[in-house]
Amino acid sequence: MAAKTPCKKCSALCCRNIALPLDKPKSRGDYDDIRWFLTHYNVSVFVEKGDWYINFKTLCRHLNRKTFRCEIYANRPNICRRYKTSKCELTSDTYDYDLHFTNDRQMQEYIKVRFDNMKTPIKRRNRGKNKK
Repeated sequence: MAAKTPCKKCSALCCRNIALPLDKPKSRGDYDDIRWFLTHYNVSVFVEKGDWYINFKTLCRHLNRKTFRCEIYANRPNICRRYKTSKCELTSDTYDYDLHFTNDRQMQEYIKVRFDNMKTPIKRRNRGKNKK
């Protein structure tokens, strides 16, 4: 059965990052906190189906760097066991990211668009009497 798996052709792309859920940002401050995450190397943030995630590019310590095979495969964690190769980076065409930020400048620009451009201009009222 292992011969039918696409993993034989792969360089273990799924074992090179960790993605964790984030609380959905609501305020400008929440978005700025995410901007801070993005100031760090090997960190990205993505939104998929409305859910926010922080992604860390880092190698699993049990990944054999020459063969790209798991050195603890028989005793691998449940998250690895549940991983579906049908959604892996090798077999899927693209990710369905709603948004994908790879650095703090992208988030800063997004914050500007989200908050500064969404404000409606305040209409000024003539508070005094019209002068003739």
